[in-house]
Amino acid sequence: MGRPFGIPVYVSPTWLIVAAFITITFQPHIATMLPGYGEFGTYAVALAFAVLLYLSVLLHELAHCVVAKHYGLPVRRITLYMLGGVSEIEREPETAGREFNVAFAGPLLSLGLAGIGYLFYAFVVPPTGVITVLVWQLWWSNLIVGVFNLLPGLPLDGGRMLRAAVWKVTSRPGTGTLAAAWVGRGVAVAVVAVPLLLNLMAGQEPGLGEMLWSVVLASFIWIGASQSLRIARVRARLPQLRARLLARRAIPVTAGTPLAEALRRAVEAGAGAMVLVDHDGRPVGIVNEAAVDATPEQRRPWVDVGTVTRSLEPSLVLGADLEGESLLAAMRETPAGEYLLVEGGGEIFGVLATADVNRVFSGV
Repeated sequence: MGRPFGIPVYVSPTWLIVAAFITITFQPHIATMLPGYGEFGTYAVALAFAVLLYLSVLLHELAHCVVAKHYGLPVRRITLYMLGGVSEIEREPETAGREFNVAFAGPLLSLGLAGIGYLFYAFVVPPTGVITVLVWQLWWSNLIVGVFNLLPGLPLDGGRMLRAAVWKVTSRPGTGTLAAAWVGRGVAVAVVAVPLLLNLMAGQEPGLGEMLWSVVLASFIWIGASQSLRIARVRARLPQLRARLLARRAIPVTAGTPLAEALRRAVEAGAGAMVLVDHDGRPVGIVNEAAVDATPEQRRPWVDVGTVTRSLEPSLVLGADLEGESLLAAMRETPAGEYLLVEGGGEIFGVLATADVNRVFSGV
């Protein structure tokens, strides 16, 4: 839809669903406030409110992204969807303070919009009319968005702020994630339980629409908190992710070598991988394990190694000293089954198989 501050903005088709829901839900309320506008006019005003509300959500997400870019964090895009918006920031802030500031920027802007809207409603716009209705709805909605996002549980902004606080106190970002994710699960339960209890205490039956929204929001929070818990468990295993420790010993083979013979040499040498080399001994490809497994055993004496080899692109050559997030980032740039590991001087150290990396995180 555009690139404010150089950040691509996308709108998911699910936004049409919530725009229609807001329009239909708010039309009776708009009709009460604007009795002389007719059915078509009040539906148009309700739709305008839905659009303006999502513009407010976009500004909320832009606040996150602008602060993130200020700290040098790459921002992939912003997507507006059924339940609001999401900013795809590709890297986490390096410090707890920066994490807090990036997270707080969104609610701060929403509360600022609410304050400005209230001042306009109280002192600038006329007592009645379309503009007055829209300003009232917007300042109230931005207040709700700002306060809701300050709830202290992931994946909400307040959860990221809580994570930053625990990170600051413990010096362990993983501990902050765990704490904020579990609080997020508690918030999800409260989003359903509190309105239900308040209605029961007042002797009223909860409205269907109110309960539906509560369940939808609670599901969103619960799923986000659960994802954060999984991410925390993944990050806890990152210290085990070292290219040198996971590397397979590799033997050099030429393109014309029969696959059966190459496999025999690998078994004899106790190697778990094969690297294709040219006549000068320079690596030009990596024998693909999946292609080897897919070749029937009876055909292997008649299949040359070169036919089951992937050409060695520069992005498939990784440093043997890579570990942790740096190793994962290098692998994400070019997904493949195997990577060639080299020493600082270019000497072959071995082959890193993606399957071996995945086993580090199995069961997470």
